[in-house]
Amino acid sequence: SSGSVSSSSGKSSSSGKSSSSVTSSSSESKSSDSGKDAESSSSVSSSSAASSSGTSSSGTSSSGTSSSEVRSSSSIPSSFSVGDDRSVYDAKNNTLTDYRDGQVYRIVTIGEQTWMAENLNFAYLVASDSLDSISVCYKGDSSYCSWYGRLYTWAAAMDSAAIFSDNGKGCGYGTRCYPTYPVRGACPKDWHLPTQYEWTRLIEEVGDESEAGRLLKSTKSWFMDEEGTDAYEFSVLPAGMWAPAGKQINGWYNNITRFAYFWTATECGSGNDAYRISFYSADIVMINDFFFKYQGYSVRCVKD
Repeated sequence: SSGSVSSSSGKSSSSGKSSSSVTSSSSESKSSDSGKDAESSSSVSSSSAASSSGTSSSGTSSSGTSSSEVRSSSSIPSSFSVGDDRSVYDAKNNTLTDYRDGQVYRIVTIGEQTWMAENLNFAYLVASDSLDSISVCYKGDSSYCSWYGRLYTWAAAMDSAAIFSDNGKGCGYGTRCYPTYPVRGACPKDWHLPTQYEWTRLIEEVGDESEAGRLLKSTKSWFMDEEGTDAYEFSVLPAGMWAPAGKQINGWYNNITRFAYFWTATECGSGNDAYRISFYSADIVMINDFFFKYQGYSVRCVKD
């Protein structure tokens, strides 16, 4: 392939999560059905516990709070504040520290783009007048978040509540969206939610749609052995998907270990759909795939 790649030395290309932390760290074992060996997860302070809270298929979070209560609350989550809204990109060690919750992510440069090499795990649970601005852990289990990251509705990925930026304000299900690019969305400061075009550039850098899946997938966690080579240390993980209660599927979680879906910042059609990037159980990656905005998918961020 023609692309160039740069990533941190001494880090596993498929480890999925860095064990780094800012002030303190704790180890937790991954659940056996997630296909993981025990990994070390990082935390920075007690406030970061909010970033691992999930919403179960019954609509109840792991802390006992219903998803409707989360949406109707007028308070902003305690896991971040305006004063903490900064990030530090360490180009030497290829890491990104998100000071909103202290998460530390691996970073990789492919071609001219610098990407997060792990799925975003920031707990975006902002009050909204719709079902949109929410993110969850798979099956409401925080151990999935520590490995796979969180699953975001499109409105949450776009920061429709405009907590961090006005560029994606009001972007949600059933509404035509006219964002100002780049859209920071739920990403750390100085990073943004990639458009469909930016994802296409990445795919073209490593080859094409017929082979990029194999080259960008992690060597771990996929249902079929040796599905990915992780040649570029991008480490795509099959985090599956979520659909909220009250929509077509009642709090449905599916396809973990089999498929990976990533939201783009690009809307499609009437206002109900947005483009997603889909990695299936083969070498192929689909860049012209789109679906309902209320679905929950993974998020990767790219550097401004």
